[in-house]
Amino acid sequence: MNTIEFLRHPAPEHPRAPVWAVRVDGVDLRRRVADATRALWHPELADQFDDQEREEEELLLTQHAGLPTAEFAPAHFLTPADTAPVLGCPCGIRDCWPLLARIGTTPESITWTAFRQPHRPQWGTLPLGPFTFARTPYERALATAPTVARDPLEDEDPASRP
Repeated sequence: MNTIEFLRHPAPEHPRAPVWAVRVDGVDLRRRVADATRALWHPELADQFDDQEREEEELLLTQHAGLPTAEFAPAHFLTPADTAPVLGCPCGIRDCWPLLARIGTTPESITWTAFRQPHRPQWGTLPLGPFTFARTPYERALATAPTVARDPLEDEDPASRP
């Protein structure tokens, strides 16, 4: 089983509006998405930046933000769905650049699978997950999600990266 952490932090573009952050097995989900989409983005981003490697990496890590807590109540992460957003766009617009996943539930577990980017159908299902979480710790992590002062990706330990 995987482990999950939910946190709330200020949105990048709207600091007074908190968003959800998600860590799977101690690693920010945005970092996992960056790793899963790096090869897919590369042809589109080739020769786009002055400092190609650094700027491409920054784009990969910031392509998503957490979902707004005002719009996505904890029940969102507990409801079975074939296409549920688990990350959003940093601009805050719901359908701009979401990361979608299938959320499956049983009395014992919650599973996130079939991650995809709806604006890049040619990418298909991303090489990410599946992640299966024991239901009781998952519900506890969601119910007791702490509010932190800044984006937890900024504080992530580089040694914890997959």
